[in-house]
Amino acid sequence: MKYLYVAALFVCCLSLSSCNTQFGGAGNQAEESVSIVVYSGRTENLVQPIIDQFAAASGIEVKVKYGKTSEIAATLLEEGGNSPADVVWAQDPGGLGSLAKAGMLSELPGDLLSRVPSRFQSPRGLWVGISGRARTIVYNIKAIDPGDIPKDIWGFTDSYWMNRIGWAPTNASFQVMVTAMRHEWGDKRTSEWLEGIMANNPGVYPKNTPIVAAVAAGEIDVGFVNHYYLHRFIASEGESFEARNHFLPGGGPGSLVMVSGIGRVSTSKNEEASLKFIEFLLSSVAQQYFASQTYEYALVDGVQAHRELTPLSELNTMDIDLADLADMQGTIDLLNQVGAME
Repeated sequence: MKYLYVAALFVCCLSLSSCNTQFGGAGNQAEESVSIVVYSGRTENLVQPIIDQFAAASGIEVKVKYGKTSEIAATLLEEGGNSPADVVWAQDPGGLGSLAKAGMLSELPGDLLSRVPSRFQSPRGLWVGISGRARTIVYNIKAIDPGDIPKDIWGFTDSYWMNRIGWAPTNASFQVMVTAMRHEWGDKRTSEWLEGIMANNPGVYPKNTPIVAAVAAGEIDVGFVNHYYLHRFIASEGESFEARNHFLPGGGPGSLVMVSGIGRVSTSKNEEASLKFIEFLLSSVAQQYFASQTYEYALVDGVQAHRELTPLSELNTMDIDLADLADMQGTIDLLNQVGAME
């Protein structure tokens, strides 16, 4: 279904003369030999279809290096000025923050930055959000009444949740949430939260997907995850899937909205082509792909959210500058200190 969607969008895009003009056009002889290198912390199955669409519409070849965002950022920092990368596409703002701090990203043009709300981009214009991901509580619909779920994430330290929670301390998105806790609460209170959850003997999982599966199977009652994993399960298994999302109404770190974001590597020799790629990802065509096919939040106005998603405007999201989520190493150190990574 995903590839039929992309094919349909491609036909639509090619039918619009403005699309070919804006992104270079596959028939432009001057760009036939142009290529860019993208370092992607986003997984191949999610983003390769839209990358392929850009390549077909623009005539620009895109070579992609995939890996975890932390690994991609570390590789770029190690390569320094010798990196072949033109663009870095991160799963979370933490990796982008470390690259920005190291001077590895170039300021983006104002017309690109203006397409996305200021809270979803670098305050220095060094990266811009492409799609949004909200932290949520996934719960088993037979075991949990949503009214019994705490208003904020601190409430899960109560002994009522003994043996009922699933979490993924080694997962990057979880670590971004803990980084937000450290910024909001300080390390002492964040340590208390971590220790409180550990005292409730949570199920430990490597990432979000098995947490959602475990909740639906009744192995655990609730889990700390990103919102879109549930919708992928419902799409494949149907409405009878026995888990649903609950967005915490109390705000704070448990209501964090993260972004996958993109920046241009400062040593890139392909500025024009790189900016065209970023511009394409901020187009209505690409934004609708993320909204419809990956169940993420589009960040550009005028793009229709998936019908099953609670609109972003209705969530009581945490008010935080995403640039303040850069200290991922400090978070990993804290998780190790309290024993959450063991």
